[in-house]
Amino acid sequence: MQMHQQSDPTGSRRATVPAGGFKGVLFDVDGVLVDSEPFIAEAAVLMFAELYGVAVTAEEFAPFIGTGEISYLGGVAEAHGVALDIARAKARTYELYFKVIQGRLRAVPGAIELVRSLRAAGIKTAIATSADKIKLDANLREIGLVEEDFDTVLTGLDVERKKPFPDIYLEAARRIAIPPADCLVVEDAPEGIRAGVAAGSMCLGLSTTFSEARLLESGAFQVQKDLCGTFSLLLS
Repeated sequence: MQMHQQSDPTGSRRATVPAGGFKGVLFDVDGVLVDSEPFIAEAAVLMFAELYGVAVTAEEFAPFIGTGEISYLGGVAEAHGVALDIARAKARTYELYFKVIQGRLRAVPGAIELVRSLRAAGIKTAIATSADKIKLDANLREIGLVEEDFDTVLTGLDVERKKPFPDIYLEAARRIAIPPADCLVVEDAPEGIRAGVAAGSMCLGLSTTFSEARLLESGAFQVQKDLCGTFSLLLS
């Protein structure tokens, strides 16, 4: 890979590929390690029908992907004029999600191999997901990974400001003691990519949820359909 520097539409400078490759990798989870976005939307649709008698579509949740469940559920509730009891709505959505994913949730191709190859190579890794820990635990369990496969794990409860703010990626980089500029952020959502860029990292986009054009527009330096072959990219 050629080393290069990019500018975003506002004129601010983006990070460059660090000499010798990346020293750390910061992973989102939903749409990055697991192909889960259709299932959480399915669970949320069921929740709105069950608790509020409101028919919503999976597509309505797309603008809120990657921003945490409060925004994810709350944004659609507001659009339908629903006075959401967020604690009850989240709890029921998760209950439905746990049922929906059983035997159906799959790892993104190449994800498990990449995580284990990074550990073997001594490259630091972190999970930085806007989701709650209860959802993270279920996702990892379904694909055979555990928190100990990563050097640190952050969820939406660990930072006050969610993506697209950079807080979770800044904290993840701090915890693994690697400068953000030496870390690669892996994301599937525009808001997550904006968060990674704002943290000073380069972002690899996965087109599991959004189009390649949308991810590049949001600041990804490269977009792949999955994580197969990604290990060589990190050492470029």
